[in-house]
Amino acid sequence: MITPEKFLATWILFVNNGYLEELLALYQQSSVLIPTFSNRILDTPEKIRDYFEKLTSRKELSVVVHEKTVASHKITDNVYSMSGIYCWRHEVDEELLSFEARFSFLLDLSLPAPIIQHHSSQIPRTL
Repeated sequence: MITPEKFLATWILFVNNGYLEELLALYQQSSVLIPTFSNRILDTPEKIRDYFEKLTSRKELSVVVHEKTVASHKITDNVYSMSGIYCWRHEVDEELLSFEARFSFLLDLSLPAPIIQHHSSQIPRTL
């Protein structure tokens, strides 16, 4: 069975290389995505696809995890929660910008599509 850390490395690899179909295949049909760059809750495969199609079309898209912030917790034999901080980068109006964000995943690593829920929100720059 894959570990939460290997799952996260795979998810990052798929985002950074623009592997859209492989990325989408990680999300269950009933997954819920609360995305970084949208104010909507995405609860269908079509909504999740639309979001990632738009995101992966951004020039210079990448995401890097701050490894020291990552925490995973075993809930049952196959179910884990995982959270941490990552940094998104992509062009906005021809300027490369960075967006620090918190993330959490609820995963069932016994399934080919392990993501049950994924939440990501930008970290406010000021209080």
